[in-house]
Amino acid sequence: MAFVSGPRQVGKTTTCRAHADFYANWDNEDDRERILAGPAAMVETLGLDQLSTGTPIVLFDELHKYPRWKQFLKGFFDVYGDRVRIIVTGSSRMDVYRRGGDSLMGRYFPYRMHPFSVAETLYKTIPDPERVVRSPRRPRPADFRALWQHGGYPEPFLKRDPRFSRRWQTLRAQQLVRQDVRDLTQIQQIDQLQTLVKLLSNRSAHQIVYGNLAKDVRVTIDTARRWVDVLQSLHLGFTVRPWFKNISRSLRKEPKWFLRDWASIEDAGDRAETFVACHLLKAVEGWSDMGLGRFELGYLRDKEKREVDLVVVRDGEPWFLVEVKPSDRKMSTSLGYFQRQLNAPYAFQVVLEMDYVNADCFAEDRGPLVVPARTLLSQLL
Repeated sequence: MAFVSGPRQVGKTTTCRAHADFYANWDNEDDRERILAGPAAMVETLGLDQLSTGTPIVLFDELHKYPRWKQFLKGFFDVYGDRVRIIVTGSSRMDVYRRGGDSLMGRYFPYRMHPFSVAETLYKTIPDPERVVRSPRRPRPADFRALWQHGGYPEPFLKRDPRFSRRWQTLRAQQLVRQDVRDLTQIQQIDQLQTLVKLLSNRSAHQIVYGNLAKDVRVTIDTARRWVDVLQSLHLGFTVRPWFKNISRSLRKEPKWFLRDWASIEDAGDRAETFVACHLLKAVEGWSDMGLGRFELGYLRDKEKREVDLVVVRDGEPWFLVEVKPSDRKMSTSLGYFQRQLNAPYAFQVVLEMDYVNADCFAEDRGPLVVPARTLLSQLL
């Protein structure tokens, strides 16, 4: 089975329906009745007990809202998995809230879907498995500008209308807090959670201090930490931890918080760092999902408060460092320092307002480079 998860309105259903022969949505009453009737009813609907020339593909949408979804899928797959291909989609991480039932381990591969990126406006194929990164290609100015101004979610990116984008952002935030939290969590203090969402919306690209958040929202530190985890699961944003060889040290340090939708961020510096962080997250998760290696995203900070915005780790070793600037081309001293300390092959100061340069950022191992965002991001996913 393929489990496809991702933020609300990122295009999961539209994309997967194009590949499915049968579609069942838990939110549809008729489909829900078929699912509740058990695997036998689904077999009859799909005609799996009849001779056929092909293997049908069935798509279950938002199935994780069903408390017994794991048991349903396990029974269906174990008996009929050789006669059908199964795709399951969901807006939240599908294993977070429903703990009941047998494990589905070994029966599925997870895939994480992200908003549009610079590279996705240029390429329709997956990268070369041997190299991972792509050759550079100049983004169309209108596409790059639309990504920066309207974000990567399909509707605002394609419409490119500021009024529509503002209304879309507001509605999406309301649906996430009011609808998704109600359907998928036990949180009752919705008003306080909305306060937390507002605070986090203004702190993208900054370190989370759970004590301060707890004080502002008037909850305990443990509750604030748990609510941030819930908002990550619902894809409002994501956290990036400081990277150390010693994992326990990383877990003790406060993470940085990034919104998924950078277009709603007013501060140019915070938006630039979030824009690049979202592209890097898409790359590391996509490369990992495709089996190209073990990739993770972190940031660097030491006791002297030297810091590098982001680091991509490949198979346990720092691969390339990224410092993000809206327009400043003066090289960050921390970038060279950390590259030497970690012996990382690449270190980039990524400048958003710099013109595209037709050169491979990964051509050879070398010292820190100032590179255009248009060039580096075109080489990712």
